[in-house]
Amino acid sequence: MPAIGDRKKSHYVPKDLDSIYNFLGWMMLYAPEFRSDTFSASEQGIDITFFGLNEGLKQVRSQIGEKTYLQLVEMSQRMRAHFEADPEDKNGECKKGRTLIEDISDIIESSLGRTAPRGTI
Repeated sequence: MPAIGDRKKSHYVPKDLDSIYNFLGWMMLYAPEFRSDTFSASEQGIDITFFGLNEGLKQVRSQIGEKTYLQLVEMSQRMRAHFEADPEDKNGECKKGRTLIEDISDIIESSLGRTAPRGTI
């Protein structure tokens, strides 16, 4: 049995583009605290949410291509910084984080119809 606090325990990780897209929708609704009745209390919060997002992006890395993968990871890092800078949704940083969720969602959505990985040409 995994140790308490072991990030690989059983936290939700989206496994494909559709799941990542849906997860981003969940993030939009529950930012900046990332807490809801959807997951157990131990599977919530900013650390676990971004762990799930970033691990999910790793799952689709070959499908979206290296260039897009690196772009999305960088956007994820910036998004997290915005949410950490505005944990109570009062100073405008959350709005910037939500804009990045929309931007990442757009990229994921455009990748859903692709058969060849992006960035390979």
